[in-house]
Amino acid sequence: MTQEATTTRNVLVIGGNRYFGKRLIARLLDAGDRVTVLNRGSAPPPPGAEHLVADRGDEAALETALAHRTFDVVFDQVCYTPRQAAVARRVFAHRTRRYVMTSTVEVYEYEDSPRPVPESAVEPADIDVDLQLPWEQAEFRGEHYGEGKRQAEAVLAGADFPYVCVRVAHVLGGADDFTGRVAHYADRIRNGEPVAVPASRNHPATYINVDEIADFLFWTGRQDFTGPVNAASHGALTTEDIVAAIGPLGPVVYQPVEVGEVSPFSFRRSYAMDNSRAERLGFTFSHTRDWLTDAVNQTLATSTSTTGAN
Repeated sequence: MTQEATTTRNVLVIGGNRYFGKRLIARLLDAGDRVTVLNRGSAPPPPGAEHLVADRGDEAALETALAHRTFDVVFDQVCYTPRQAAVARRVFAHRTRRYVMTSTVEVYEYEDSPRPVPESAVEPADIDVDLQLPWEQAEFRGEHYGEGKRQAEAVLAGADFPYVCVRVAHVLGGADDFTGRVAHYADRIRNGEPVAVPASRNHPATYINVDEIADFLFWTGRQDFTGPVNAASHGALTTEDIVAAIGPLGPVVYQPVEVGEVSPFSFRRSYAMDNSRAERLGFTFSHTRDWLTDAVNQTLATSTSTTGAN
């Protein structure tokens, strides 16, 4: 990581109560920033951070909670739909000098490239936005996660404040990984069950360590570049790489699947991300080989399987 600025800032984090969001908050507090955390009251922020309670999708409630407040940086950890982005665009029009939205590698879900995909493959200005889709339905949001993020990026790209969308690779590591994706493999290997992978080809993908993405978000908040930026460690990983890092829990049987669900971290398309823009801007990413085994061990130390599919 590059050398960090030391200027104290007034920072708002929307969401961020778990996983790499809480690590970001810890870094902001350690740097001496004045941190406010806004959520629906599901969990209090760590000591040292102010707490505001509001539904980020409720424009009137958000306006009330933020009355007379301005921020140097807003980190939006939980913007999943263009409707949420439209509310944020209006509410923060005169309240922030910089807006950092946590986006996802899944904005590239329609890509299929033999080379790492650059940010220019998905330009927010070129994305069609449909606010009339049933974005308020949790099942619809889950099924259209990548599209929701794409459209949210498009809405915020036209905002009256400087805006960055951090397209985050698949995150690994931490005993608090709530996704159950690594545990899925461990459970199947222990139980002698097959691991479902695409029949044609199981493509490698890009990943990032949970602590590294917290570092990257913290760093991004103190820069002045705008637009999309990919955040991924060097070294794409295959399903086999992740399974190998889990260790010898038993024989591994891969089951090719023509149609239907496959295991987490198994991909029919190739859309590994190119991280060169971020590195040209001054951030240095690690290599997955430097942390993969430790990340998997951390996750398996206390995790239980919570999901059996993507």
